Amino acid sequence: MIRKGGKTTKNNQTPNFKIKSIEAIKLISKEERIKAIEKAGLNIFLLKSNEIFIDLLTDSGTNAMSQEQWSAIMKADESYAGAKSFDNFKNSVSEVTGFEFVLPVHQGRAAEHILDSVLIKEGNVILGNIHFDTTLAHIEYRKGIGINCVIKTAFDCEKKCDFKGNIDLEKLEEVLEKNKGNVAYVLTTVTCNSGGGQPVSMENIRKTSELCKKYSVLFFLDAARFAENCFFIKKREKGFENKSIREIALEMFSFADGCTMSAKKDAIVNMGGFIGFREKELFDKCIPFCILFEGFPTYGGLSGRDLEAIAVGLKEGIQEDYLRYRIGQVKYLGEELEKIGVPVMKPIGGHAVFVNGKKFLSHIPQEQYPSHTLAVELYIESGIRAVEIGTLLAGRDPKTEKEIMPELDLMRLTIPRRVYLKEHMDYIVEAFKKLKERKTEIKGLKFKFESPILRHFQSTFTRAE
Repeated sequence: MIRKGGKTTKNNQTPNFKIKSIEAIKLISKEERIKAIEKAGLNIFLLKSNEIFIDLLTDSGTNAMSQEQWSAIMKADESYAGAKSFDNFKNSVSEVTGFEFVLPVHQGRAAEHILDSVLIKEGNVILGNIHFDTTLAHIEYRKGIGINCVIKTAFDCEKKCDFKGNIDLEKLEEVLEKNKGNVAYVLTTVTCNSGGGQPVSMENIRKTSELCKKYSVLFFLDAARFAENCFFIKKREKGFENKSIREIALEMFSFADGCTMSAKKDAIVNMGGFIGFREKELFDKCIPFCILFEGFPTYGGLSGRDLEAIAVGLKEGIQEDYLRYRIGQVKYLGEELEKIGVPVMKPIGGHAVFVNGKKFLSHIPQEQYPSHTLAVELYIESGIRAVEIGTLLAGRDPKTEKEIMPELDLMRLTIPRRVYLKEHMDYIVEAFKKLKERKTEIKGLKFKFESPILRHFQSTFTRAE
């Protein structure tokens, strides 16, 4: 609560923290920005951090840690095996998720690598709401087939729906029936990143779990942003308004056989992740792959310092006051962009504002990557780095090699946790005002070099004619 003109009002942007340490940032000149992006091959991933003014590339590992996390880091146990820091980490994960068996890994894609090495055989089908880029890449690397089963409303940027990340249960059952004996597992991503950071309802998670049990299929959550999803459940789903985020999280995880998690998001750390398991049998099968790819099962590619930071950050990430501010800040940016006529995914997601690049740059054909083009032009205009979640990210069909043209072609303005202020959000809005004035002059992009795997990370571009 804050006071305005003598009256007390609610404000979702009131933070539950104060700043004790800062990092200086510098806005280089427009001429320098043009040189930088040209040198980077018109790929925002290839820019240097000192060329960026406000970095909205990702919320993964870019968060500001608390004094409690830094304090825990100083007390970390760096023993190779059986470290006390692992016990603290494991206890925290089990307390928040309810999963008894836990393997630490260095980040989310490492969790996917291990799990898929155990569960996916060539030709297996893996179902989900919308598989994210690294998730699908790991599935296809194991010669599996990823199928998205999200509700149709997810592809309508204008239509408001409380839980656009929900799985279409009819489609899910249809695909489960059609692929009996050939489904490796079902994965619900909470929140659904590729769908605009949209949440999944508890009811949908429960019913997905019931269908998986009916067809004897394992059910997992990609829990990178589980706390944000739980906040949306509390605010939007009947019967959860009086429950704590921790209670909601435990209920949500109770419907799953396990989870993968990049702790670099909702555990508010710079590095780390884990796989949580309900049953020891699958946990035991994954241990050899953890040792092979990551390290001993009590450190899994992480230092004791990382384990301690996650142990604290997981609990901080489910604080309701923090989540109210964090999601409120994202909502503020989205609403301010809407006011000036920028088309965004509605409702505003939990970790990012997703701009409809295909609509904003409607004169640029989708095969010329309008949302990636928008990210390039936003950087040139303002020094802000954003990222495309659309045609460039979707890549090519592994069978036909033809480009996939997804229904959603978006540019993501991803807000790191506890890093930027309202003034930064206002600067972003001003940048879009300037972009709107010259958007019809913007030309699309074509490949100069197309990277064969996860092409958006390393490819380079030239201007299309």
